[in-house]
Amino acid sequence: CSPVYLGGSSTPFGIGTSISKRTCDQLRCTACDFRVSLFNDYIWDQSCDYLFFRNNMPELSKLRTKMIKKKGARAYACQCSWRSIDELTDLQTDQQLRWVCGKH
Repeated sequence: CSPVYLGGSSTPFGIGTSISKRTCDQLRCTACDFRVSLFNDYIWDQSCDYLFFRNNMPELSKLRTKMIKKKGARAYACQCSWRSIDELTDLQTDQQLRWVCGKH
């Protein structure tokens, strides 16, 4: 993917290009070396913190305690970072995230 896009649940997955704006579903974090999990139609609760993800990734049953249903959104998380996204977003606009396309 180049550029790498994140997006809400209505945005299709695939290889993102400047012409074909698709969200990457093969994301990997270069900081914690975890695959980025994504959940359609959910956002993360405001109370989420680093220790919550560090202790609970990738167990969905534990993660659900801090997930809020929101149609059209997508919740992303690895073991050290998390985001709730509603619309197509270029990953480069968020300098804090260390996520890259893990190859399709």
